[in-house]
Amino acid sequence: MRKIFYNSGIRMVYLLVFMLLVHSSYSQEKTIQIIDSKTKTGIPDVHYQYNETRGFSDKNGNIVLQVEVGAELFLSHLQYGKVVFSPEELEKLANDGVIRLVQSSNYLPATVVLVHPTAGDKRKMEFTVQNKLAHDAGDLLESVASISTIRKSGAYGFDPVLRGFKYDQINLVLDGSQTASAACPNRMDPAASQIPINMIAEAEVLKGPHSLRYGNAFGGTINFKSSSPDFKEKARPVGRVGTSYESNGNIFRTEGVAGVSGSKVDFRMFGAYSTGDDYTDGDGVDIAARFNRLNWGGKLGVKLSQTQNIGVLVSNNIAKDVDFPALPMDLREDNTWLVNASHSAVFYDKALGSWNTSVYGTMVDHLMDNYHKIIDPRKVDAITDAETRNYGGRTELRFDFNKSYLYAGADYRFESADGYRERTMLMGPMAGKVLTDNVWQDAEINRTGLFGEWHIAQPGFQFVVSGRLDINSSKANNPDPRFVEIYSDLESSQVHPSISAGGTRLFSENISLGLWVGMATRSPGIAERYINQFPIGLDPYEMVGNPDLDPEINNQLDLVFRYQTEKIHININVFTSVLRDYISSEIREDLQPALSTSPGVRRFINIKKALMTGFEANWIQQYSSFLSHNLGLVYTHGQNQEMDEPLPEIPPMEFHYHLMGNFADGKLKPELMFRHAMKQDRIATSYGETETPAFNVVDAKVLWLMNSVFTATGGVQNLFDEAYYEHLARSVRGADARPIYSPGRSFYVTLTISFL
Repeated sequence: MRKIFYNSGIRMVYLLVFMLLVHSSYSQEKTIQIIDSKTKTGIPDVHYQYNETRGFSDKNGNIVLQVEVGAELFLSHLQYGKVVFSPEELEKLANDGVIRLVQSSNYLPATVVLVHPTAGDKRKMEFTVQNKLAHDAGDLLESVASISTIRKSGAYGFDPVLRGFKYDQINLVLDGSQTASAACPNRMDPAASQIPINMIAEAEVLKGPHSLRYGNAFGGTINFKSSSPDFKEKARPVGRVGTSYESNGNIFRTEGVAGVSGSKVDFRMFGAYSTGDDYTDGDGVDIAARFNRLNWGGKLGVKLSQTQNIGVLVSNNIAKDVDFPALPMDLREDNTWLVNASHSAVFYDKALGSWNTSVYGTMVDHLMDNYHKIIDPRKVDAITDAETRNYGGRTELRFDFNKSYLYAGADYRFESADGYRERTMLMGPMAGKVLTDNVWQDAEINRTGLFGEWHIAQPGFQFVVSGRLDINSSKANNPDPRFVEIYSDLESSQVHPSISAGGTRLFSENISLGLWVGMATRSPGIAERYINQFPIGLDPYEMVGNPDLDPEINNQLDLVFRYQTEKIHININVFTSVLRDYISSEIREDLQPALSTSPGVRRFINIKKALMTGFEANWIQQYSSFLSHNLGLVYTHGQNQEMDEPLPEIPPMEFHYHLMGNFADGKLKPELMFRHAMKQDRIATSYGETETPAFNVVDAKVLWLMNSVFTATGGVQNLFDEAYYEHLARSVRGADARPIYSPGRSFYVTLTISFL
């Protein structure tokens, strides 16, 4: 009996010791770092809940847990969403000491272009320091294969064209809401030219009408995102300065950032200045390309609490004495103010995950004249003084559910344009007289929108539904008598819906296939409704607006195939857009032009049927640790089905190839770039389009990371001094009209010092 009790006691002691060891192993204190799965950097301010313990990760992304049996870990972050880890998953993660989070993705066809790289979770193209110093956002966007630009100048005001969609068909915004409108009727100052590049962190390109959160995405959305506040545990100064020189055109650029970052406040001042002169093309012909561009501003971020931030951005862009050889006038001065304020809040332990609100104002004042144009004989001096105003706001809620999340919100945009052209007659019987033309008729458009976007995640499948309802009203406050003679009613009010649905099927870790179907409707813009006999089109005909235009409709399908491994990334996107009531123009013989030198007048009209279709294919491969390449092919086919003619201003098929090296532990990065544009013979002859020959261009550059502070870049553009011009480049005005050729061979060097 005594032996039995003894043996039982021994067993009990062993059992207690075993239980204590098990409890100790599960309740020991563990430090776990939460990092971004791609950048491998720690994520600060991640809210966590574990049993009764709650808190936030520190500046390095670390959390400390008393790991226990059967307890789940809840994580929540504005950019990474909400994640729950089971006890079994947490045990493994605690042993590894690392939790990797993936930023919330919208699974839509997108490209993220890093300007000043911070972090990005989508397909992206990193920019060199030379690109960061660019003075025109349109020039930067050409790095996206599906984007070309309309060029009326050799160095400024490049207007983006996405898959053949242009102008108001593209929703171009700053920080998801702020818009800018060209005050110049000829779009010398398109919205892209107003973006303060050195204040921008990345540009997100959403193709097609598949994401409707940021506005009416008829052909796509380009969202420029300004740099987020970077709060530091201890206040310290931050800064960056860069400068570059380009030989062809004597182009000098410089930009800088200076500020202070602390635990509660992040304040930074930005500034950039660029200037250039005429350049020489591959045939040795000088192209007028003088420009001066100054940008300055500041951004303030304040952390009200762990869950709330407010921000204010102010930017002033000034362009002076810019040559536009394809237009009847040159830009004399363009002064733009962009102001926006925002508030963001995140919520934990509730379905409501975040609430973001912003308000903005954009004021553009534009002056252009023909005083410096070489005109023989000079019959008239002309000057145009115009302005546009954009005001608005946006509020958006995000709700996080078990396997889905929902964006819901509303936005408002007000847009107005006003301006006059004065013509001083120098010859003939009217010599000495001054005539005034009412260009914009003090027109305005009000847009109010409601939107929602629901993301659903299932094992191996993601589904997104996006919808939008817009109320659009417009009027002319100061109509011109000639315009009133054409139209009896100058006011318009339209209500139109847009909707998109699609999903991505994940067949494996490497292969996915996405299908997206969308329908977007777009009301006409101010120029399409109210421009008053001004030559703003592809040919020299004067354009007259049409307030009776119907909204145009885009029914679009996108098929996206992706194959991705550690060393290979293949992406193929095929799209088709069936367009109804497409906005175009026709020559009206019954309307008299305002200028005797104009060939006639065009009026905006709706085309019943049009079609756009095409594809983008991209293949990235990492050959080894020091060599990789990027191959791309893009094509868009546009057809006016009513007139059985190609749509105007559609770029040709293009082939891109980049060969990139990585040597000396990433400190030396050479790159060779080849681009071939095929002949474009699908042209709209009724708009005066002409064929564009094929061309090849080779660029080369080397990036040298001297250390963590100094970076140098050197290279040559158009290595073989090819004489070529883009299909979307306008022709120089004059008797011997010649397209604006791109620059010939040009050497450049860039130096950047950064303490950010």
